[in-house]
Amino acid sequence: MSANQSGRAIPSAGPDMRQLLDQDVVIAGDAARAPTGAQAVEPTHSPRAPHRLSELPAALLTATGVDLQREVEQLLYRQAELLDAKQWQAWMDLFTDDGIYWMPARPEQTEWESSPSIFIEDKPMMEIRKGRVTHPNAWSQAPLWETNHLVSHVALESVESHRIVVRSRFHLMELRRDTIRHFGGRYRHTLVRGADKQLRIKHQRVDLFNVQAPFDYVIQIWV
Repeated sequence: MSANQSGRAIPSAGPDMRQLLDQDVVIAGDAARAPTGAQAVEPTHSPRAPHRLSELPAALLTATGVDLQREVEQLLYRQAELLDAKQWQAWMDLFTDDGIYWMPARPEQTEWESSPSIFIEDKPMMEIRKGRVTHPNAWSQAPLWETNHLVSHVALESVESHRIVVRSRFHLMELRRDTIRHFGGRYRHTLVRGADKQLRIKHQRVDLFNVQAPFDYVIQIWV
């Protein structure tokens, strides 16, 4: 049991939950080869990267850590709001100039250079997609359609002076005319703080839970 600043006890998740969180899941790789693709940007690209409660930075146990947690959550919530509002440019502005958005085709993928991906986009590719979906003749965007993003389970995986790695879960409901599609899965963000002191997304990995499911039409926009 621990106590918050008001002195009230905070219940523990218990030994069973700690045992689950302490399990290591590691994707094996060829250590002799230099990292490429996603590994060159972020070496541990498993959405279930090794993580132990005992290894949490001390800052996360202080008021500063709580403030950082809330700041990160607000960034992810703002990202969801911008996607649902179709504010594509504002959403792209959340990324650094060299930011990458990656949706691998398989959860075990650790790179994109020699494997197919559903999405792998830098800022120029994002601009191309934005232009395509906003074009007056974009027939795929003509039917009435809306999205609703839910983001939860936001956890700071690692905190360093120059970057923050965050994992979370999401659910997306897409309505197109009378048809509803559901997408769910995990986000993994690598965040950096810019010269303006604001957090920016350097890398976003999206692992779809239902990536192998059949879809009536392709994914048009960012999940």
